[in-house]
Amino acid sequence: MLLSQTSELKINPWILMLAYAVLVGPFALDFHMHYPDEIYYRDAAVKMLQNEDYLTTYLGSGDLRFKKPILTYWAVLAGFKLFGVNEFGSRIFFLLAGAATVGLTFYLAKTLFQDKKIAGLSALIMAANPVLILSSSRSIPDVLLVLTMTISAIGFAGLLRDGEKADSKYLWLMYLGLALAFEVKGLPAVALGGLGLALLLFNPWQSVSWKKLLHLPSILVSLVIALFWFVAMWLIHGPTYLNSFLEDQVGIRVASRILLILQNGFLALGLLVAMFLPWIFLVFFKMQQTVQKAWRDNPQFFVFAVLWGLAILGMGALTSKFYERYLLPVAPVLAVWIAWLGMKSGVFDRQKFIKIASAIFLFLLILLIGFSIWINLEGKGPIWIHFQWMIGLMFLCYSGIIWIKAPLKLPKIITYSFLMIFFLLSSITFHISLPHQGEQTREVVKKENINKPIGFYGNLHVGSKIRMSLGPDYHLVDLPRENWRSKAEGFDELILEDKFLTEVDTSRYYTRPVSKNWESKAISTLLLAYHSENFENLLEANSKKYYLLTKK
Repeated sequence: MLLSQTSELKINPWILMLAYAVLVGPFALDFHMHYPDEIYYRDAAVKMLQNEDYLTTYLGSGDLRFKKPILTYWAVLAGFKLFGVNEFGSRIFFLLAGAATVGLTFYLAKTLFQDKKIAGLSALIMAANPVLILSSSRSIPDVLLVLTMTISAIGFAGLLRDGEKADSKYLWLMYLGLALAFEVKGLPAVALGGLGLALLLFNPWQSVSWKKLLHLPSILVSLVIALFWFVAMWLIHGPTYLNSFLEDQVGIRVASRILLILQNGFLALGLLVAMFLPWIFLVFFKMQQTVQKAWRDNPQFFVFAVLWGLAILGMGALTSKFYERYLLPVAPVLAVWIAWLGMKSGVFDRQKFIKIASAIFLFLLILLIGFSIWINLEGKGPIWIHFQWMIGLMFLCYSGIIWIKAPLKLPKIITYSFLMIFFLLSSITFHISLPHQGEQTREVVKKENINKPIGFYGNLHVGSKIRMSLGPDYHLVDLPRENWRSKAEGFDELILEDKFLTEVDTSRYYTRPVSKNWESKAISTLLLAYHSENFENLLEANSKKYYLLTKK
């Protein structure tokens, strides 16, 4: 039966969370994209398995690293323990954290407004947030930070709504969320939490007293969670570890030049708008009238959302180098704010805007499906790669029916199209990214039956992939950037990037290739020639190679 014109938008958060995990999963759980900072957490987790020390964090070189608290390292470690030391294990809990953030955004909106339509639209907006999707595909702190800050935001929401009558569960959520956020990334949790508490105390519409906020059970438990790793490091390594942490949190990240602050501020504002496209346009319809309605209905949440938004822009402006992921901690709150204003402005009465936005995304899907079919023509890769573009084609047909017959459901189509883009991308990037250097090297090292420590010199991201693929039974040690040749003398086995072969006396070693991968600057050339007879020759000429050197 065809969908009727009167079909309403109904969102089941559990189904949306499952769809998020399933559609983003193929892109996230393999190295289709590799973010540089992942090496710190992955290498440390491998070292933890080797040392059986689950508190101290190390670099691939064996040097100590205390720049971030422990929770992100544990997320990678837990994945390794449960699913093996591989790319799936290193990223699975970050993907699940992204999916959980979508569900928590729904619950946040439901707590504030007790309106399923606002909650559903909020969850759709958050699920289609490109920064959340990319952060769910990386084993770095940001998606854990937004997850924990959203838990805290639900606590703030309950207190803003009910004031002195708020249930104690909201105090637990607020404090525990902040404590976990502090164990993820440190001071950003303190800054946002402090602003939220100040608003609760001085809220002119419905303030919360010190007596209410001084909930000792939740505060004491949260303090233990927030500080235990810092106390443990103090007892084990002394106060010097704190210098490294504070340098990362305050020193090198805080800009001092006014021009740089302004530049980062405008960049942060532009990216904040971009990460909510096309939803941000909902705010601009009947803006003055909509804002006035929202202010009358719930001024405390309006101020809370704006305050946190301005705070994250300020923190982004003050960094020495700004990244879009720095905006993520407040994205769920802003998603709820946008959905709320959109509903106030009558978003579902403006089908023309929603139809145009969904048509743009469906056009992008047509392009991706076509490219996926082309690159998979010869049947390279596993069978599920081909099912991906088939699923994309079926979704496109279904979306066309929705577009014509049930326009009220088009916000859902926008979000699922966004997720489907990443689902289809993995069927394309599979051919560029895999097999990665770690898998290739592992085959050679195991075949050679090497059981001694191996020195590595080359791109640290490649070294981290190899370290993970070899697993905790092998010790791969990153050689220092300076005087690496003298350090290399202490190893019978070396893995070197091709460009460094000329810097050693190869006559002293047995030399064999262990991996090759596409050169990033040659990707366009290689893609165009992917189905040609000359492809393997082009790949050989345009690939980065690594070699295993064994002393004679």
